[in-house]
Amino acid sequence: MSQPTLVREDEERKVEAAVGTEDRPRSLTSKRSLSDGLFRFGAHGGGVIVLAIMTLVGLFLAIRGAQAIVSAGPSFLTTQAWEPNSGNFGIAAVLFGTVTIGLIAICVAVPLAMGTATYISEYAPQGLKRLLIGIIDLMAAIPSVVYGLWGMFWLEGAILPVAQWISTYLGWIPIFAVSKFNPDDPLATPTVFTASAFLAGLVVSMMVAPIAASIMREVFSQAPMGEREGAYALGASKWGMIRSVVYPFGLGGIIGGTMLGLGRALGETIAVYLVISPIFVINWQVLSTGTNSISALIALRNGEASPFEISALMAAGLVMFLITMLVNFVAGFIISRSRSGASS
Repeated sequence: MSQPTLVREDEERKVEAAVGTEDRPRSLTSKRSLSDGLFRFGAHGGGVIVLAIMTLVGLFLAIRGAQAIVSAGPSFLTTQAWEPNSGNFGIAAVLFGTVTIGLIAICVAVPLAMGTATYISEYAPQGLKRLLIGIIDLMAAIPSVVYGLWGMFWLEGAILPVAQWISTYLGWIPIFAVSKFNPDDPLATPTVFTASAFLAGLVVSMMVAPIAASIMREVFSQAPMGEREGAYALGASKWGMIRSVVYPFGLGGIIGGTMLGLGRALGETIAVYLVISPIFVINWQVLSTGTNSISALIALRNGEASPFEISALMAAGLVMFLITMLVNFVAGFIISRSRSGASS
């Protein structure tokens, strides 16, 4: 074998060895700085503390309410009366009122929040947009007692003609019927419409709408600019672009804001307590006087309750806690699987 052939084979082996070395996966190591380590520890510690506090709250309610739960058994969820000292008690009526008020609040708040968020993110001028964002954030920070006083002193009287009109023309729908009201009687009093679930739902909706609107506005503003321009290039109008790009992209924010608002509505206490007339009967007529909620029941009876009734109130609070946690977990799951929440 000639000398040039040996040199060429030697060079080829060197090239193959070099290529083989480059094709091997490289192991990258990094040394975490002290600040990164502290941030990692703080973030993980904060998450663990939050979960620990939630677990401790649930355990506290379960332990304090165990006596009433064992005494009532399954009837705790089906009994409407609330007479713990005589052994006849349950949360069927207050749980129904809680869900009713929450659903009414969501039915009013979600369209209002979507309209507000759409206007702020898509239509409002830049100067007005900043002003409206500040107003919405300020409304979310107003104490619930202020909303309750507003509902008790102004909204209750202003909403009576509306409730009367709904009952008169939509009374053929069972939930809008009011058995104590006769629309054909000119002397019929509108006081049968006071302190209703409808009123409480409207008050709570004003508290829920700013929260939902803030979440929706933030998600709408993140819709991809390329897809917006693509919709315009295909001949879409402003509204067509919103329907085909902004709303589909922001679906996770819409559902998440709705579910988080529902969690707030279910747990609202003071505002509901100020505007309702408490009863312990399931009232399917949302426009008529009388409803109740678990949070209002706890606020109403806590001060003068016997030790056993305190246990019953804790058991009711445990049910409310579990429902609220379920709503928030469902909201988080939906957001994480949506397009707008997949990258966050």
